[in-house]
Amino acid sequence: MQTFFQQIINGLSLGSIYALLALGYTMVYGIIKLINFAHGDIYMLGAFWGYYVINVWHFNFIMALLSAMLVGAASGVIIEYFAYRPLRHSPRITALITAIGVSFLLENGMSYLFSSNTRDFPQIIKQVNYNVGGILISNIQILILVTACILMVLLQLIIKKTKMGRAMRAVSVDPDAAELVGININWTISFTFALGSALAGAAGVLINLYYNSIDPLMGMTPGIKAFVAAVLGGIGSVPGASVGGFIIGILETFVQSIGLSAYKDAVVYFVLIVILLILPAGIFGKSAKEKV
Repeated sequence: MQTFFQQIINGLSLGSIYALLALGYTMVYGIIKLINFAHGDIYMLGAFWGYYVINVWHFNFIMALLSAMLVGAASGVIIEYFAYRPLRHSPRITALITAIGVSFLLENGMSYLFSSNTRDFPQIIKQVNYNVGGILISNIQILILVTACILMVLLQLIIKKTKMGRAMRAVSVDPDAAELVGININWTISFTFALGSALAGAAGVLINLYYNSIDPLMGMTPGIKAFVAAVLGGIGSVPGASVGGFIIGILETFVQSIGLSAYKDAVVYFVLIVILLILPAGIFGKSAKEKV
């Protein structure tokens, strides 16, 4: 039982990172029905920004986290404005290919500018382990989980309680009707990208407290896993993305704990196939009927 609960703790810490990333996928899809495959690379930009400001400007954890969120938000808005907005009324496949192209541009651009070498992320917080009934919990794990939960609660408050949040929900239901009642579609979509990308920037800093290394390709695999988490929870559902992220994190740690580390990624994709076969709309998703 101790091993079981130990893996649950490890999985929740890792899953909170996937949950933050999955929220960005699900919000953007809910607004403009686009899978933003460049989202994982915004997470990478947040990690590199955190690395830079801690090493050069000697920021503490809070300042590095907040500044990475600002950089992530700005990156998301810029990408939406230049890459996605001109294609908003184009076929979905066009926007999807563009998203993949933006992802490769960010990855190769960062590799060209800063090399593809792996860097050690500075340890701004000394790790302390606590033994609770035979279960080891580190202060880093607690910090990651608490920070991610705070950000997810704040996101829910923004969506449910603010004017812009109401605009986001209106646009996700019917963009044309929302525009008729005076909602600025462009501002709302940009705000959605900023919000989701800010969470990705935060995840980039948090993950480096966990793994302690960064490289320009670090956003590829977590980005795909976060997409799987969003699909698992129900793409377009904010609570579903959070739950899906935690499930994927726990699943991955359990696969590693039984000695199958080499297959941890394959198991995640296998889950995606199963979910698409059994619950195409995800756990919290709603099946929509389309008239033809």
